Amino acid sequence: MSTFVFIYKSLNVPDFAYAFVILGGAMIAYWLNILWSMASQLYWERMTGNLPIFFIAPCSINSILIGMALGGMVAASVRAISILILGILIFKIPVDFSNLSSALFIFSITLIALYGLGMMLSSVFLLSGREAWHLASLLQEPIYLFSGFFFPVKVFPFIISFLSSLLPTTLGLDALRQTLILGSKPFAFLTVELETVILLFLSGIYIGGSFYLAKRIETIARREGRLIVRWQ
Repeated sequence: MSTFVFIYKSLNVPDFAYAFVILGGAMIAYWLNILWSMASQLYWERMTGNLPIFFIAPCSINSILIGMALGGMVAASVRAISILILGILIFKIPVDFSNLSSALFIFSITLIALYGLGMMLSSVFLLSGREAWHLASLLQEPIYLFSGFFFPVKVFPFIISFLSSLLPTTLGLDALRQTLILGSKPFAFLTVELETVILLFLSGIYIGGSFYLAKRIETIARREGRLIVRWQ
């Protein structure tokens, strides 16, 4: 993250561009938590032999996933807040707090959509079998690029920006930058209002999809016993 800030400094770009990097660096904490603590968790429990306990517990797998999501939000927030505070203080990042309530609302629905996606990916990774680790690695660095963690996603062709908008981090970051960073409007992909509506829509889609897939893996595990056995 600091590397991108120094690159921007060497290019003599406006100061608000540094805030793009700091906000993106904070969001990386959540994306890494999604990949390695949410999406990969059920697969990891399967490989360690603990997954059967999840399915015989007196609660649904959805309840377990929601608990994992809430715990993941708290854990990732510690890292994200540390990045924000240190980044703002060390690099003297200009931040506009006049729209803080709007920023908090956008941030909240971004996390809801993001962790809904994480809950859905946990089932996808479990169904994918041994390819789970490869999927997690595949979705790490490329997402940093196409979600615009370190620069505005508007620099890409529209079709790439549109496809990357399927990830809540893309629209969430773009909306947060417009809300918190003065001078960032010309680099916005969509309006804040439209991005907020899309994030609400994505929240419903991903949470609904996660519940459906969780029910499916629960059925497969209990009826066929395939998903809870290692190396299958």
